[in-house]
Amino acid sequence: MTRRAPLLALVGVTAIWGITFVQVQDAIALYPLFAFLAVRFAISTAVLAPFAWRSLRATPRSGYAAGIGVGVLLAIAYGLQTAGLELTTVASTGFITGLYVVFTPLLALAFFGTRVPRALWAGVVLAVVGLLLLNGVPGGSTLGNALVLGNAVFQAFQITAMERFAPRYDPRALTFLQMATSFVG
Repeated sequence: MTRRAPLLALVGVTAIWGITFVQVQDAIALYPLFAFLAVRFAISTAVLAPFAWRSLRATPRSGYAAGIGVGVLLAIAYGLQTAGLELTTVASTGFITGLYVVFTPLLALAFFGTRVPRALWAGVVLAVVGLLLLNGVPGGSTLGNALVLGNAVFQAFQITAMERFAPRYDPRALTFLQMATSFVG
């Protein structure tokens, strides 16, 4: 593996992640928003079911509560993001969604006292300066951008909660419960 391989992989993943916003925006132009999300999560739930079955049987009630609770956060995040994408631009949605990277450690600090490394504080400053230089988020509607910002906050809550629950319960069970809850939600 060359030294450039990780960078190329990161660029590739970022490109694929960015393209999905265009595809989702096209899909919700043709298909009702929540029906689209239900199909999306139904597929993931069905694919995960065979892998999660055994671990679900061994999961205690507290694990079910954790998985369902985190699934509610995930469902809200995706609902807000997709509703926002329906009203704003793909570029704004991708940019604002990426703020979950900044919000996650800040929420972990606020709720659990998790130490925030200096490098992250530098990232927060860069993100805020970038927003100020751009005079806010580029393009799109204010409501759409606000919905996507809500998504970034709920994604950060979901990640912060998973940091707490993942070491306690089987990850296959937690993942399945999140997808199933999002499907139902």
